[in-house]
Amino acid sequence: MRMLHTMIRVSDLEKSLAFYTDVLGMKLLRQQDYPAGEFTLAFVGYGDESETAVLELTYNWGDHQYDLGDGYGHIAIEVDDVYEAAEKIREKGGKILREPGPMNAGSTIIAFVADPDGYAIELIGAK
Repeated sequence: MRMLHTMIRVSDLEKSLAFYTDVLGMKLLRQQDYPAGEFTLAFVGYGDESETAVLELTYNWGDHQYDLGDGYGHIAIEVDDVYEAAEKIREKGGKILREPGPMNAGSTIIAFVADPDGYAIELIGAK
């Protein structure tokens, strides 16, 4: 068994694709419209789906706003330098939720950013 993808619903597919590709540096791996179901699926990630887990962005056609709820935590991404990554994200218009620094009760350097829908993404320094 292996992890394939994590799915999140997005309210503006183009804005979300721009964030994940332009701001976070992922690649759009594939995208398909499903007219009968009135939705579009877009898969983004840092590597080929056959080798790495990816993120599925589900866009339900029409005007949708989603309540993220209190069960969602975050998506985690490893970066070489959390301070540098957060600054680049800020320069590209990304929203910083937690400035870079040591995690609570630990020494690992982390930061949190938000995607256009408010989903939290943790940046974790490579060890």
